[in-house]
This record gives sequence, C-alpha cells and structure tokens, in this order.
Amino acid sequence: MILRFQIYKFTIQFLEPCQLPAYKGSALRGGFGNALKRTICLYKGKTCSECTLRSECAYAYLFESIPAREIELAHFGKYETIPHPFIIEPPEEARKLYQQGESLEFKLILIGQAIKYLPYFLLAFERFGEIGIGQGKKRFKLDRVTAGQNEVYRSDTKEFLPGDFSELTIPEDYEYINIKETKLTLEFRTPVRIKYNRDSVTRLDFFILITNILRRLMLLNYFHGDGNPPAWDHKKLIDEAKKVSIESNCLAWHDWERYSNRQKTKMKLGGLKGVITYTGPLENFWPLLKAGEILHVGKGTSFGLGKYLMINRIK
Repeated sequence: MILRFQIYKFTIQFLEPCQLPAYKGSALRGGFGNALKRTICLYKGKTCSECTLRSECAYAYLFESIPAREIELAHFGKYETIPHPFIIEPPEEARKLYQQGESLEFKLILIGQAIKYLPYFLLAFERFGEIGIGQGKKRFKLDRVTAGQNEVYRSDTKEFLPGDFSELTIPEDYEYINIKETKLTLEFRTPVRIKYNRDSVTRLDFFILITNILRRLMLLNYFHGDGNPPAWDHKKLIDEAKKVSIESNCLAWHDWERYSNRQKTKMKLGGLKGVITYTGPLENFWPLLKAGEILHVGKGTSFGLGKYLMINRIK
C-alpha cells in the first residue's frame, strides 16, 4: 500500500488580543469547518445529505464523511462513517493568552485525495480569521504556509505554490519466523481515544493499537487513496501482535472538553496520555507504527487527538 500525504505548517497572526483554550485543536478545526461551510455552501438551510451538489462539494468531502452506502471491509465490520482525510495538529504549548501581533503555528496533514483541496483550506482560514476565534471571536490573519523548507502561501502576495506530496509505503507481505525480540517506547502527546468491543480502552495492549492502525490505514486508503483493499493477512498480523507484551505502562486517563457547534453542547472526551513500553517480536510492525506516528490513531484525529512519537527504539 502506498498512501500519499503532505504536512503543512500554518502561521496565523492575531489582529487583537485573543484568549484560547490550552488545547487548541477543537477551536481550530471547528472554526475552519464553520468558515468553509459559510464560504462555499449554496444551500444554507439544508444538510449535506439533502444537497444535490454533495458529490462535488469540498465541505461535504472533508467534513461530512458519510459513504453513499453502508460498507463492510475485510475483517473490521461495517462502517456508516469514514475517517476525515485531514489532521489539524495544534501547537503543544498550553499558553492561553496571545497579544495583538503575536503568532501561533499549527500543522495541517492532508491525506490522499485531500491534498488537492489545500486551496480550500487557505480560503477557509482566511475567512476564519475574519470571523474570529476564541472568546469574543478575535480576528487574525493567515500569515504564511510552508511545506518543509518551501513556502506555499504568503498573505502579502496571495501567491499559492503547491508543494510536492510525500508517500507512506506499507508492506502487505510479512515474514513470521526468526523475528527478534525488540523493545519500543511510545509517547502519546495528545489523548488517544480507542474503543475495543465497544468499551473505551484504558489499558492499551499492543494488539489493540495495531488493530486500530490497520483499520485506519485501510479506510484512509479505500476512501481517500487508490481505493484498493490491502492484501494483509489481518488475522495473522493481529495474532502476532498479541505476542508483544507491555513492559511498563505510564499511560493515564486525561479528560478533555470541547464545544460542538453542530450539537450546540459541550462534549467531554477522554483519552490516554503518557508513555508505554512494549517488548516482543516488533520488527514487522515498524512500518505500521511509523504510519500511525504520522497519521495518528483512534478517534478525534482531525483535531489532533491520537498523536504519538516512537522513542527509545531498541533492536
């Protein structure tokens, strides 16, 4: 499987003092979605499911991730919704107050077909800045956007120079003999929300993590990539993952609250944060873990949840 992606760094500059929550992922994603819909939606009183233009609409593709029909893929059951093809990674700083003229940086990861929708993100964040963010809807401007060392957009020139995409190559054939025992530590930087047998996971066994990474990669590729189901032996991979054990577990539950504009209510979301070390036959799983490191895992990935880093990889 080859899955395209691109990582952009957005810099916004505040035009007036602004107060934001410590975790800014929901504010950024929610404000972006609201601005995008205001900018391009022709039928303000209709839902996306009622709109005849839905199949050609950027907002419907990016936000209303509902397949035309219920599907069933591989060994992972039926899906009524599909993963969003973008991730907004907010800054890790817990700072809340920004003064006029100060800047804030965050990352945007676009996946598969969503890469071509970058101009919509630029347009929506410009509109978002006019509408305002945080308490009192404070205005900002989209100052610049970069991809690696390349400048993609600047506010003073309004020039847009699309950058090249990157690729994740995930093997589909694996060896299951003579796999060395290795050790790996993962640090979850934002809460990871995973369900197993419909219950929220409070102990992140390795096979549960791998099951969720496999599911996420498969769905992202099916709906936003080349559309071909991978030739993984899912059962065998998960059985192998069950041979990996937890050596030390310093993950702790972290409650997090966000306001849903669509549901007009506060939502309390929890997840695991911290460090966990696994030991066992891990070699087959490096590409999957690397993909999860870039594309996150679990629920709420579009506003930055489920971000982890691989540290202390020991062969």
